[in-house]
Amino acid sequence: MAVLEQDEKGISEVSGQLPAEPAPAAEAALAAGGFTTVERTYDNLEVLQINMGPQHPSTHGVLRLVVDLDGERVVRLRPVIGYLHSGKEKIAEIKTYHQFIPYTDRMDYLSPMAYNTGYVMTVEKLLGIEVTERCAFLRTILCEMARISSHLVFFATHALELGATSPFMYGFRDREPLYDLFEQISGARFTVSYMRVGGVWRDVPDGWLDGVRRFCDYFPRAVDDYEALLTRNEVFLQRTWGVGKISAADAIAMGMSGPSLRASGVRWDIRKSHPYLIYNQLDWSMAVEEAGDCYARYLVRIREMRESVKIIRQCLDRFPSGPVNIDNPKVILPPRKELHSSMEALIHHFLLVSEGLWPPAGEVYHAIEASKGELGFYLVSDGTPKAYRLAIRTPSFANLQALDRMCRGGLLADVVAIIGSLDLVLGDVDR
Repeated sequence: MAVLEQDEKGISEVSGQLPAEPAPAAEAALAAGGFTTVERTYDNLEVLQINMGPQHPSTHGVLRLVVDLDGERVVRLRPVIGYLHSGKEKIAEIKTYHQFIPYTDRMDYLSPMAYNTGYVMTVEKLLGIEVTERCAFLRTILCEMARISSHLVFFATHALELGATSPFMYGFRDREPLYDLFEQISGARFTVSYMRVGGVWRDVPDGWLDGVRRFCDYFPRAVDDYEALLTRNEVFLQRTWGVGKISAADAIAMGMSGPSLRASGVRWDIRKSHPYLIYNQLDWSMAVEEAGDCYARYLVRIREMRESVKIIRQCLDRFPSGPVNIDNPKVILPPRKELHSSMEALIHHFLLVSEGLWPPAGEVYHAIEASKGELGFYLVSDGTPKAYRLAIRTPSFANLQALDRMCRGGLLADVVAIIGSLDLVLGDVDR
């Protein structure tokens, strides 16, 4: 039985039964730094190779893991991806810039508002335009709402995969108000397609900001309930404490980002290091832990949900008046009411819909801090209404490559906990 030691800062050490050392065969394979081939016969079965997935309830999508085992210990783990590949980067070459916005919803489909925002900000950077102040505030609110919604799925599913059913009910219960708010402003609950180059689809409806404030008033108490369920739960601690550890140096070397990187003690958040929208005007703290294990990754996301509420409240208190879209009919559709009275507005509307906008030739890269880490778009334009090339740097793809390092020497059962702590979305990996 594990024993928890606490001080005024909380849990500081776990003593008692820690994971055993790897078995000799696994230890030799780890020391060699590679895969040890063993003849697989019924008489000599030292290393067993199994397939975990691609249809597996705890791989967060169609992910196949080829796992080499020595008993219950993981010798090597190799992710096999591509089962959900849909060629979105290639599709961007045959769609206009506005037509591609719905495809960004379907990458990390747990935070589509953030992916909409990252893409349209990249096109805006290419065009050299700045959105209105009201639009920047609104985008910040929606990105943080998307972060909370995504982290709630992490909290719910991670706990469920480790055997706890109550957190699943709590997490999905509290996502419903967010989905209601997304539906009120965009017309869709899931794949919102709300952002536009130069602004948003429409301004906030009446009463919407009050609904967001009511959610912010309620949600901190809900996070208290989450922590009461899991943070000091002995079973949860034994499944996550010291499991799937990765050092700060290894996490950086493998390109990790987001909560998974900050849980290893690396103070890196694009909202702080390269501020965008209005993050540099707000008072909030970066969530960082030092242990680099599954439990630390859980703590970071719990703290981030609290910080997101702080950010949203500040935006609501300072929410400005004015237009949400720039005044440039060559970039964004003119107001619909003008189509019945202005021939120029009708012409601009027709050209934007039929041809798209015409950016200058050039190349840009823009990144935002999505719920899972750094989301970056590298866009190359040849001056036509369609991208010459679009490469997308998704956080789940980069974080996944650290899975082998985190699982080696651990138990097969720990693989489930480690995958859940990375909070992967396979639409984000395969795109």
